[in-house]
Amino acid sequence: MFRKAEPAIQLKSAGEITKMRAAGQVVSRTLDLLRSSVEPGMTTLDLDAIAERSIRDSGAVPSFKGYHGFPGSICASVNEEVVHGIPRDTKVLEAGDIISIDCGAILDGWHGDSAITVAVGEISAADQRMLEVCEESMWQGIAQLRPGKRLGDIGHAVDSYIQSQGGYGNVQEYGGHGIGTEMHMEPHVLNHGRPGKGMRLAEGMCLAIEPMTNRGTRHVVQLEDGWTVVTRDGERSAHFEHSVAITADGPLVLTAREENRAKMAEMGFVDPGF
Repeated sequence: MFRKAEPAIQLKSAGEITKMRAAGQVVSRTLDLLRSSVEPGMTTLDLDAIAERSIRDSGAVPSFKGYHGFPGSICASVNEEVVHGIPRDTKVLEAGDIISIDCGAILDGWHGDSAITVAVGEISAADQRMLEVCEESMWQGIAQLRPGKRLGDIGHAVDSYIQSQGGYGNVQEYGGHGIGTEMHMEPHVLNHGRPGKGMRLAEGMCLAIEPMTNRGTRHVVQLEDGWTVVTRDGERSAHFEHSVAITADGPLVLTAREENRAKMAEMGFVDPGF
């Protein structure tokens, strides 16, 4: 009986990880700018213009723009839109909305990729709690990124946390991925899995961890535009993502923002420097 061969995985040197952190900082600064810019009355295309300017002013290139024909520099997904929302001048943000912003940049040939979900003005307690659950499930997944752990440990950690909070759908059709000299590389990182199963993790791997959490069921559908993914039941969704390097000393969050510093220290992650 033949065993299925594992895909070739790009392992990065310490110097290459430093370059990826630089690309990650472009993304993190852009997301900070977008978070502070979000307000009622803006369109998602307004945010896209801010993002593209920020990325290019940093000497980088938006990795999403033109990717398989995608027209934007960010994915901007509002309320029931889960991921891959196309920025539009007709999509106007209103108070009480939530918007998931996914951002990618290429600097000196290396990719950074990260996502946050942002409140537009005051949001409901239920929406705020969903954002917290989704973000924490990401951190629980990142905590598994240590040499010798298995790919299934990541998905199990994400899913177990979401399920422990009760009543949330964990989207399974989409997930994380390897990242490096390309935005999407092997391996595909599921947000569910069996602990101790799957590919063994190794020093030098870089993975994007990105859970998507719904207030309703986990089921989603893609719209006719060929990109935008929405919840099937119309309930709202949150999305968080960080690109992370596996090091001998633990996870190094390449797209870390200043606001993440305390959380990373609490979880014993490598200090990425700011």
